[in-house]
Amino acid sequence: MTRTLLKTLTIAGLAALIGAAPLATPALAGGSVSFALAPRNAQDAQIMDFGLRGYALYNGIRSGALVRQFGRGNQAGLAQYGAGNVGVVRQQGDGHAATLQQVGNANSYGIFQFGRNTNADVVQQGDSGTGATVQLGW
Repeated sequence: MTRTLLKTLTIAGLAALIGAAPLATPALAGGSVSFALAPRNAQDAQIMDFGLRGYALYNGIRSGALVRQFGRGNQAGLAQYGAGNVGVVRQQGDGHAATLQQVGNANSYGIFQFGRNTNADVVQQGDSGTGATVQLGW
């Protein structure tokens, strides 16, 4: 029984060392992660729309576009075709690029980029749509 326990512990120890090896390697330079948020139902859409419009209103925009950039080398473009649309682009960090095109009426969308070197291109078509993209880059 002691021999079986010793074998089990040895195998478990080797498995732990093999599993930990990738954690000890240096991180790759550069990368990003993106989250596209879309409401699942009408109630979620109303809440998201309310939040985006509230954020824009807090920043002095009732309807139209809001671009806030903090950092260097950031680029943003917003095009809106229709009435009552709200587009938000917030970039914090360096080297971000974002474009948002809204075609239709009463749409709201937000692009939020943090860190560095992220890229988002969003086209929103139709009426009363809402959504958001959150990106983190390193």
